[in-house]
Amino acid sequence: MGPSLVRAYGVAVGLFLGARLAGAAVLALVAHGAGRHPLTLLARSWDSVWYLGIAAHGYGHDLPSHEPGPHSDLAFFPLYPALVRAVAGLSPLGAATAGLLISWTAAAAAAAGIHAVGSRLHGRATGIALVLLWALLPHSVVLSMAYTEPVLTAFAAWSLYAVLAGNWLWAGILSALAGLARPNGFAVAAGVLAAAGAEVWRRRGKVSHRLWTGAALAPLGWTAYVLWVGRRKSDLLGGYFEVQRLWGSKFDFGRGSLEYVRAMLLHGSRFVVPMALALVAVGALLYAVLLLDRAPLPLLVYSGVLLLIALGGSGFFESKPRFLLPAFPLLLPLARGLVRTARTRPWHTTVLVAALAGLSYLYGAYLVVYAEAPL
Repeated sequence: MGPSLVRAYGVAVGLFLGARLAGAAVLALVAHGAGRHPLTLLARSWDSVWYLGIAAHGYGHDLPSHEPGPHSDLAFFPLYPALVRAVAGLSPLGAATAGLLISWTAAAAAAAGIHAVGSRLHGRATGIALVLLWALLPHSVVLSMAYTEPVLTAFAAWSLYAVLAGNWLWAGILSALAGLARPNGFAVAAGVLAAAGAEVWRRRGKVSHRLWTGAALAPLGWTAYVLWVGRRKSDLLGGYFEVQRLWGSKFDFGRGSLEYVRAMLLHGSRFVVPMALALVAVGALLYAVLLLDRAPLPLLVYSGVLLLIALGGSGFFESKPRFLLPAFPLLLPLARGLVRTARTRPWHTTVLVAALAGLSYLYGAYLVVYAEAPL
């Protein structure tokens, strides 16, 4: 890796860290004004509590609920709590602090991977713009929390980069790890397998053993955990999906989401719901643009699966924009447009980035401090 490439990575990751530190500072001010501790909010909100519980006590704990049934910690994938347990056990850090350290480190690694993908496809300027846009998404506050999206995105970005570079073995290994991070982590395996299948077709089966090995490894992480939960629930293939159903999460081709939107239009709702609806709609529009731009197949499949889960899955509607955080390829058309604008109208670019930052910081602080909705 040459000095110029190192500098480019440094600029991209530095911009990401600067953007998120500024967001954390705004969050801290808002939290103190509300009489709450910012680090507690970042480390112990919503799903973070479940992950910390798994790290401390292992699996096997339910939260009683009548709508639609008991909430089991088996719904949460194991990689993140395992990392929290390992870091807390090998260092003087508490579990909550270890969780934040893992998330922040993973977010920086994800920014580097996103830059690598963007740079390989459209040049270093686009790679940097792609990272900046990802850092300033309205829900990017999640990247500063003890959540699993940074871990998934880090493995996803580098796995997809490995596919683009033709390094199939690393693509499969990183995809398997992504599959252990989150339920929608199988989107990475889908992208790797689609690219591998296209390569086999193009070369008429005359491919190296590394491609076959990488393709075989890609879905192992996700599949292994789903089958493990199924075995624990005495239903090998359906046990995990029953756990998710009792959380109110299932794939119903968007029926639940449409009913939720209908109820919102008829009876009104909290601010976060129409915001979530707008962000998911923008994600669908960006995917259409990505298709028209003829983006590489693994990026299209990966982003398409993440978008399909967000559109077609029922459950907590407010969380759908968070589910799309790892879908960074959707931002590629915007990143290319931002670079073109920066070259011709730099002042317009400055105003646009400042507006995105203001929305991201204020909305993120609102979500964490005031919104009584699951992130």
